[in-house]
Amino acid sequence: MIVEGTILTGRDFEPVQGRVVVEDGEITAIEEADVDNSNVILPAFVNAHTHIGDSIAKEAGAGLSLDELVAPPDGLKHRLLRAASHAEKVEAMRRSLRLMQSTGTATCLEFREGGVDGVEAIREAADELAIDPVVLGRETAAAMRESDGFGASGARDSEFGELRAETQEAGKLFGIHAGERDPHDVDPALDLDPEFVVHMVHPEPEHLDRIEAEDVPIVVCPRSNLVTGVGVPPVRDLLDRTTVALGTDNVMLNSPSMFREMEFVSKLTDASATEILRMATLNGAEIAGLNYGVIEPGREAKLLVLDGDSDNLAGAQDLVRAVVRRAGQADVKDVLL
Repeated sequence: MIVEGTILTGRDFEPVQGRVVVEDGEITAIEEADVDNSNVILPAFVNAHTHIGDSIAKEAGAGLSLDELVAPPDGLKHRLLRAASHAEKVEAMRRSLRLMQSTGTATCLEFREGGVDGVEAIREAADELAIDPVVLGRETAAAMRESDGFGASGARDSEFGELRAETQEAGKLFGIHAGERDPHDVDPALDLDPEFVVHMVHPEPEHLDRIEAEDVPIVVCPRSNLVTGVGVPPVRDLLDRTTVALGTDNVMLNSPSMFREMEFVSKLTDASATEILRMATLNGAEIAGLNYGVIEPGREAKLLVLDGDSDNLAGAQDLVRAVVRRAGQADVKDVLL
């Protein structure tokens, strides 16, 4: 297979006109050439933090605090999940996965409530879709063993030392929320030696030093943080210290659109368009140990093709900036997963 257009290549998304050559799902070559094609070809997105189970309750809980919305075991989200049938949850998740796929997301790193049943439900929801979620089970070691790892709620909610050890022994991912409400749970979370930490809205200077020294990747979810009123993560400080990836968090609160998340971050922070596109692609892939998120030979061909001649993108002088700040679902021409 050959895909022609302007290709955003490598870690810095350098625009190159030409062709991406794909064989057996792998990028085998990038050929520079004059092509009569307005396509813009970029890596498919990696949504590095989602909770799509609450797709059954979009925009529920207006005015509630973070704890009232999502704190286990009796936050609104958890009560609604308990009340919903298996079929309702599977169909709602399938819709969210289908939306992510249609907007160019190759995978999401899903913190999946409901133990083993929850893991089985999202696998059922993803069946026959091209998007392939990285599922981190919650609540039990059995859920971790049935999934790709463990997604801990936070060090203030429980003692996760034993589950962390079991996850490490299984060679799987361990992620944990920390620094979302305040800085008090950051050190206990880092003590668990996680593969990544989610949110980090309130790190103290000593936490930033530790994150850098221990090379701990951070996943930020700025739209969610503003909706829940906890603040805005210090994206610049984090980028200067470690790998930072981008997630959309709860579907209850936000659409799982990486286009919207990128635009939001670009207008809220001083992160460059290149840094933000990397946060939405390669950085999340690296956290999850995936061989995509960048267009270069030897990588899996997970590609998003935009119409560079759409009314929205025509005339763009800086393609990376245009993708980050203005591209959207209407500009998607093809998704190759």
